[in-house]
Amino acid sequence: MTEPITGGRAAADADWWRQAVVYQIYPRSFADANGDGIGDLPGITSRAGYLADLGVDAVWLSPFYPSALADGGYDVDDYRDVDPRLGSLDDFDVMIKALHDKGIKLIVDIVPNHSSNRHEWFRQALAAPKGSPERDRYVFRDGLGERGELPPADWTSMFGGPAWTPVGDGQWYLHLFAIEQPDFNWRNEEVRADFLTTLRFWSDRGVDGFRVDVAHALAKHLPDDLPSETELAAMDKATGTHLLWDRDEVHDIYADWRRVFDEYDPPRIAVAEAWVNPPWRRARYASAEGLGQAFNFDLLEADFDAGAFRRIITDNLEQAADSGSSTTWVFSNHDVIRHATRYGLPPNGDQPRRSGRAWLLSGGAEPALDAAAGLRRARAATLLMLALPGSAYLYQGEELGLGEVADIPAQDRQDPTFFRSPGVDVGRDGCRVPIPWTTGGDSFGFGDDGAHLPQPEWFGGLSVEAQEGDPASTLALYRDALALRRELQTTEALDWAPSGPEVLHVKRAGGWEAVANFGAGPAPLPEGEVLLASGPVEGGELPPETTVWLRTTA
Repeated sequence: MTEPITGGRAAADADWWRQAVVYQIYPRSFADANGDGIGDLPGITSRAGYLADLGVDAVWLSPFYPSALADGGYDVDDYRDVDPRLGSLDDFDVMIKALHDKGIKLIVDIVPNHSSNRHEWFRQALAAPKGSPERDRYVFRDGLGERGELPPADWTSMFGGPAWTPVGDGQWYLHLFAIEQPDFNWRNEEVRADFLTTLRFWSDRGVDGFRVDVAHALAKHLPDDLPSETELAAMDKATGTHLLWDRDEVHDIYADWRRVFDEYDPPRIAVAEAWVNPPWRRARYASAEGLGQAFNFDLLEADFDAGAFRRIITDNLEQAADSGSSTTWVFSNHDVIRHATRYGLPPNGDQPRRSGRAWLLSGGAEPALDAAAGLRRARAATLLMLALPGSAYLYQGEELGLGEVADIPAQDRQDPTFFRSPGVDVGRDGCRVPIPWTTGGDSFGFGDDGAHLPQPEWFGGLSVEAQEGDPASTLALYRDALALRRELQTTEALDWAPSGPEVLHVKRAGGWEAVANFGAGPAPLPEGEVLLASGPVEGGELPPETTVWLRTTA
């Protein structure tokens, strides 16, 4: 087992996360070492050199725990073990050593809002009577009607369908997500203590930080008379008093976590997945007394638009300064349509959360996708994002320019959203298709015997093998950008230079700048040495939908 990191150089490295490049690995779809069609921890170990060559500072590892995969691993059976299909604890130790030997930190996903329905505690809860300590670890309520045959409320889960499920004795349990994901009761001290044990378990194995799933949902207040779905939806989410989401007392939980993180040298870090509104409520999650950092998903939800980008960048840098944290930037992850595809579809306007849903429902037929424009815009947006202060979170495969896979047959789909929302939402499988390493083979080098989600033929042309040695490839752009970023990055300051309405021009300390043209026509290119560009640049003009990094001559 990896020993905790203490003293010396580590103490000086406590702020490594503030401007880190973090690469998200969805382990079942990254690399399959044993040829069973499912990615695994030895597969990640085998690709440590690739990650180092890419130039990332850390890996964020999505859930690898024992799971029935009712929600892609976010239904956890045991928080202190490895799914045997993905490896073992010994494999985990080998993997983290391989990453650390390459100078790469490891952030692991933790899922504290709910366990799986196969978790030992939930099995005990089902076997125990009403009012028992075993049931108090979860959110159980008596049903309505003479025999409790009706749900306590008409709430809908995030994946569609009812949020309450009966257990046969007049009681029902709450699951804000899938039926297989019962919600913990975070008022229970045993739940709180057990998660502190889990944090120490992984920290002692050398884990550098945690990504906290649904961080804004842990604290709940359920009165005797539950509101209806309509009443619940109308409740104010800006005051910290909503019954389910972003309650102020959730920060008491994270204060306890922070005390655990600070037992280590350097302190373990955490980043919150906290969907909050208004955005300023993220600050407490990102504070030094709490988790330390929080995702902002504003760029992920924005159209490719200069005004929207400038507003989002300005607002989030201000929010980060107020919290004392650094901000986060992200375009793609395991829950959303890949941004190379989003940017090739018509703008979303005032419905950002529905980005690409109609296109997915049509199997990728309508509206028409301009894949070339989508990739061009994605490259430009990413190069601008990598020039910003703060942490950059990348999703596996985006460095290859992968687009969303829309035409997965129904019989091959896995996401519970697809099964619980027929005709409304096809789910997230399209961004979770195993990534291609080679131009051919049964699974394009993912493994020796196929892949758990079908890969399209066009994946081969975007594989690592296809792009190696091509200086114009998206893989080369990412590698060059991350290497330059590490060389150029200094303070977290940013200044805006004057520019036209379709152009963003940012200046960073140390004499380097980034200029992004969001328009359909060329724009003047400022004077300076071009260090890197997202597309071809010639003469004194910046082409449409292109970003450049410059070293100023002054």
